Amino acid sequence: MQNKIKLPGLIDPHVHLREPGATQKEDFETGTKAAIAGGYTLVLDMPNNPIPTISPQALQEKIDLARGRIYADVGFHFGASSKSIQYFNEISGKVFGLKVYMNQTTGDLLMEDDQTLEAVFSTWPKNLPVLVHAEGDTLQKAIFLAKKFGNQLHVCHVSLRKEIELIKAAKRNGLQISSEVTCHHLFLTNEDAKRLGAYGLMKPPLSSKEDQDALWQAVVEGTIDMIASDHAPHTRAEKEGEKPPYGVPGLETTLPLLLTAVNDGRLTLERLIELTSTNPKRIFGILQQPETFVEVETIPYTLNPNNLFTKCGWTPFVGMKVTGRVKKVVLRGKMVYDGQNIFGPYGQILKG
Repeated sequence: MQNKIKLPGLIDPHVHLREPGATQKEDFETGTKAAIAGGYTLVLDMPNNPIPTISPQALQEKIDLARGRIYADVGFHFGASSKSIQYFNEISGKVFGLKVYMNQTTGDLLMEDDQTLEAVFSTWPKNLPVLVHAEGDTLQKAIFLAKKFGNQLHVCHVSLRKEIELIKAAKRNGLQISSEVTCHHLFLTNEDAKRLGAYGLMKPPLSSKEDQDALWQAVVEGTIDMIASDHAPHTRAEKEGEKPPYGVPGLETTLPLLLTAVNDGRLTLERLIELTSTNPKRIFGILQQPETFVEVETIPYTLNPNNLFTKCGWTPFVGMKVTGRVKKVVLRGKMVYDGQNIFGPYGQILKG
């Protein structure tokens, strides 16, 4: 791999910027600075805030809070609930997808009632993806509903071999289905969870080496469509408390880890670009960012939390040796990162 590489601006379809309601963990400023430092020029924010994004008013509040404060471009996903169904048509042109939480995780948007789930899948506009948090056998239900009602289905943070097999079968059967995997599932296993303790606690949980091998195979062969960070920061105090929350940060470590995989021959550079730019753009209908690129230097170094821009200030990959550091980020012709300093804010709020 050459020493210096130019990449398109990366797109992350799955981040939790935590504002409003949990700004002790992250906010629009710190989260988008972390994005830029990680090579991401566009991120899509999830709806499971303490005040969830399940109404036009809640969505507008996010937009108002972000305006003038973001360093990368930001778009939003809407949240599925029995209360939010009435707003689907009203907000469909303002968001990039609908997030349906079919398994327990952070927030209060868990949906397990079959009748309500049918109403959600049948009502959501068919030109926008339904993103599901559906672990293990729950994914079978999501695939059934998407097939029944003709939805575009996007499977978040795939972590198990059985989920890969379900996605493969759905693709063979003609379902419009895409999927993502995170670097914490690609580079860590349940053995690491023992070492990390609460800092390795996430949903879906870290899986076995066998599951991890299946994920890598799916990434290489094309079953997995994109890499997402699932950037889900929490404070150290929260992680070290009596009831530590699920989630880990990832915006600043994803590209270095993937470049390390390229350097090690596990991934091609062309495939990295597909997973982090080409496919997210196509699947979520994202327009090209003109004069936007990232320059990286393939030098070895050790991941150090003291150098992170994320407000939470830690990473489960601390001490890991990687090959690939972001040296420059240009957004619409403006230098926004020089390898040390972030300039702006020049980010824009995007509509679906």
